[in-house]
Amino acid sequence: MGAKAAWRQAPENTLNSLRHAITLMDGVEFDLRITADQQLVIHHDRDVSIPKHQLEGREPWVEAWTLDELEAVGFLGFERFLSHPEVHDHWSNRGKMGTVEIKRPHPRAPMGGGLLGKQAHIDHVAKAMTMAETLLDEFNIPHENAVFYSFHKHMPASAKRAGTRRPWAALIPYIPPYGSRRQQRLQVLPTFVTTSFQRLRRRHQKQGSTMLPCAVEYFQPSTSWLPLGRSVGLQGRALERLHRARAGMPTYVWPARPAMEHGLLRAGLTALTDRADPEFTWLPSGHARWTRPATRPLTDDQWSTLQAAPEDDHRSVLASLDRETPTWAEADAAHRRTLVEGWRTRWHWHESTDDVLERFNGATPPVAAPRLIGHRGSGKTARPVLNGQTT
Repeated sequence: MGAKAAWRQAPENTLNSLRHAITLMDGVEFDLRITADQQLVIHHDRDVSIPKHQLEGREPWVEAWTLDELEAVGFLGFERFLSHPEVHDHWSNRGKMGTVEIKRPHPRAPMGGGLLGKQAHIDHVAKAMTMAETLLDEFNIPHENAVFYSFHKHMPASAKRAGTRRPWAALIPYIPPYGSRRQQRLQVLPTFVTTSFQRLRRRHQKQGSTMLPCAVEYFQPSTSWLPLGRSVGLQGRALERLHRARAGMPTYVWPARPAMEHGLLRAGLTALTDRADPEFTWLPSGHARWTRPATRPLTDDQWSTLQAAPEDDHRSVLASLDRETPTWAEADAAHRRTLVEGWRTRWHWHESTDDVLERFNGATPPVAAPRLIGHRGSGKTARPVLNGQTT
């Protein structure tokens, strides 16, 4: 037999990228847009991300193209993604998570609503949520296995209009769907500086969010001091302040840089990562990497074993833990109770063990359990996203 082929990262938000990540990790994050023929496509950028010569004579906005046209150049329709047998099995039957970002079009694009079209913006996001929820229900994706969020300041109004029964949240600071990346970062800086982590959590709770999406800048030492108020972190007193401020609220952090990944997970936070190479098993922090902390959860003793693994032998430790550790779906009642009691103590959950176990008695882990989520599938990739690559 020949040597095993090296893993090659597929373009972001494509079927190969998402399928790989949902099997390797606890779930995937991806972006949804509404097409010109009122379908849902998985696509991040506001422009169709293909070489410029393929856009000649056409409007660049994704919302100006039909789903058939977008699929013809290699992009992925949401229904096609849901209907893939392996994806559906992991998402529906194995407790994996889908973190769904609803994208607003550029104000000048079809359905964009203009700069001052508040009601049009609310209606657009609500419509995308309704369309997505209809398909999620049709494919029997459990309610706790998907969450909607968006860089949309009126997300509570959109969620109410959509009548969604699934978790949702606004992304704060709000980034408008126009301007360069530099311009966008300058626009959000004042909000970040004036919004401490505790204030961020309270704002989400007041809005009715059931989860807290959060920028990694709140936790990395170089930026955690910027927001006014007491800072939070991943060690010592800053970690204790994080637990008190979070009050058990499920918290999703992006982007989870490899050097911070282990610390984020051990702080009880969900990490969105751009690293999905199956051979990437040793983190820069000096820890072996565990890619399914929620769906194949370790006990505190097993985490201690993982943390003590030496680099030159860490793969054998990972293999041993993988063999001996049941998934949440496979775990018996006693093992699940041990896990939940450890999580409640370590991360200051407010819900009782019995209530958690009663609510999450199927294949889906508790909603507040830390997860590792593949960002845009197996990670963001260069522009244009599709340039003749395999999808």
